[in-house]
Amino acid sequence: MTAKLYCFGESGNAYKCALAMTLADMPWQPVFVDFFRGETRTLEFRKLNPMGEVPVLVDGAETLSQSGMILDYIVGQTGQLGGRTKAEARQVWRWVLWDNQRLSGTVGTCRYLMNFAAKDRVPEGVVPFLQARLNSAYTILNDHLAARPWVAGGDGPTVADLACAGYLYYPEPWGFSRSDWPQIDRWLDRIAALRGWRHPYELMPGNALDLA
Repeated sequence: MTAKLYCFGESGNAYKCALAMTLADMPWQPVFVDFFRGETRTLEFRKLNPMGEVPVLVDGAETLSQSGMILDYIVGQTGQLGGRTKAEARQVWRWVLWDNQRLSGTVGTCRYLMNFAAKDRVPEGVVPFLQARLNSAYTILNDHLAARPWVAGGDGPTVADLACAGYLYYPEPWGFSRSDWPQIDRWLDRIAALRGWRHPYELMPGNALDLA
């Protein structure tokens, strides 16, 4: 059975799940959600996910939302990307939770405000505040990666890597430059070298360049 991922190319949270299924050889297909024309606010979409967000994964009788929950499901279904020991698995979910709170949630908001929101709807001072918080998060991640090739340790990638990297491949500016963070830069190259890796705009339908 082929799972369906409701997604759009600009969503870093959806990209984490799309990439995890791809790397784990879990059959899936994208279902495009036209976020920028308000599809997530429609009654039809709210029946699928009352939270009004992507990603949503539909796999047989299962309908799941929230990227961390979907990543957990992918690990459970495939037996891959979840850590090879119990200790490593705990580190995997520690970093997935950290990413949700400190990294992806902040990047997603900052990137949206800088690239997609109407300029007159961006509150003064919010972007610099978010960028300062992100610099703190980048420092934590960069220092952590100085002593290990993968976020959760071990000798291979896990969903912790895919969660933390989810937004960091996007080309739109939000104050992040890979050259400023050499350990993050090398780690992103390691992920991109994995068999099956694809850029978010190649893996999912929808591309910010199409909005111009």
